[in-house]
Amino acid sequence: MMTSISQTAVPADVQAPPKTKTRNAALDRSRTFLTLVVLLHHAIIPYTHFGHTDPKSWIGFDMIVLATDSFFMAMFFFLSGLFVWPGLARKGPLDYLRDRLIRLGLPFVIGAFTIIPLAYYAIELRQHPDVSFVDFWWKTVTEGPWPSGPIWFLWVLLSFDVIASVLYKLSPTLLDPINRLSLRGHDQPALFFAAMLAVTAVFYIPGRVRFGPFSWFEFGPFSVQHGRVLLYATYFFFGAGIGVRYLDRGLLASDSELGKRSLAWTIPALVPYCLMWALIYVKREILGNPPRLPDWYEAIYGLFFAAFSVAIMFTILAYFLRFKQSGWSSLDPMQPAAYGMFLVHYPIVLWLSYWMFDFPIPGIAKGLIVFVLTVFLSWGATEALRRIPGARHVL
Repeated sequence: MMTSISQTAVPADVQAPPKTKTRNAALDRSRTFLTLVVLLHHAIIPYTHFGHTDPKSWIGFDMIVLATDSFFMAMFFFLSGLFVWPGLARKGPLDYLRDRLIRLGLPFVIGAFTIIPLAYYAIELRQHPDVSFVDFWWKTVTEGPWPSGPIWFLWVLLSFDVIASVLYKLSPTLLDPINRLSLRGHDQPALFFAAMLAVTAVFYIPGRVRFGPFSWFEFGPFSVQHGRVLLYATYFFFGAGIGVRYLDRGLLASDSELGKRSLAWTIPALVPYCLMWALIYVKREILGNPPRLPDWYEAIYGLFFAAFSVAIMFTILAYFLRFKQSGWSSLDPMQPAAYGMFLVHYPIVLWLSYWMFDFPIPGIAKGLIVFVLTVFLSWGATEALRRIPGARHVL
């Protein structure tokens, strides 16, 4: 049923790098690329075993969704964290949080009352064709459930910014150990990889064992996955530590070893990815797909998940550091609108999926059509919104 995608995790604002001489085009392009991954994820999930909200499906989309769901939200928190400490140093905690409240809090409130109900109305019509939007909206905001869709990312990221501001006030040097590790990572990226994998596994696996992969905290439009919130915090503060200082000299420097050996990271990514599929087979064919999986299963799957998540992030960053640092990229025209595309895409993708439901065409065709149309309609809508006076400060 279409309700199975109601809390699919997907991104939002990853704070853009400050306009200084240290601006890293590879990071800009990574952020825009991830925005497209978000749109792809939501466009194809109805045509997978995971989403199963359409009578048509394609196994290739299952392979993509397993990969995207395992890394892209964490990577967005990482990229956003990179520019927190410089922002706090430049503006001070209060002014920094005021700007973040406008950039994150305002879109969250507006989206929760407008974009999200409009998106989920498409799902409601599939189940109750006679309900009016006004009635559905009123029930959503008064009785619930009030799903947040992808904009849950906004309030969680704002919460991390608040925590970072308090920590900065207590000690601006608190994240210096991560920064020193990043500087060593310039020549030894495997060292940073190992440290990050160890820490993320420690913070992620217990939560997955305790809550499982599908448990969500929900209070009105505020929601987040119980088992992943500490994973996201870990990525955010690893990014913040790298960005404390010397961003152009550490792990993500344009001349770092990470970029020079981009292909070397594909194996550390592919191995745990394949092992996750092996465990999915064990769950379905050997364990009988029980509603509650054994703790040992969740712990092992959590380890493979954490390994793939860090490795695929390193793979993507290495690719953009090696091949997308200079010159023109097809991602560049979309870069200013990337955040806005994330904010407005969800109703577009759900309504396109709603309209495609009855078309007797293969699932792969449906998914690709929805994705392409979502990209261009989201891009066009964002550019139109950015013409509103003052909107560029948010979008």
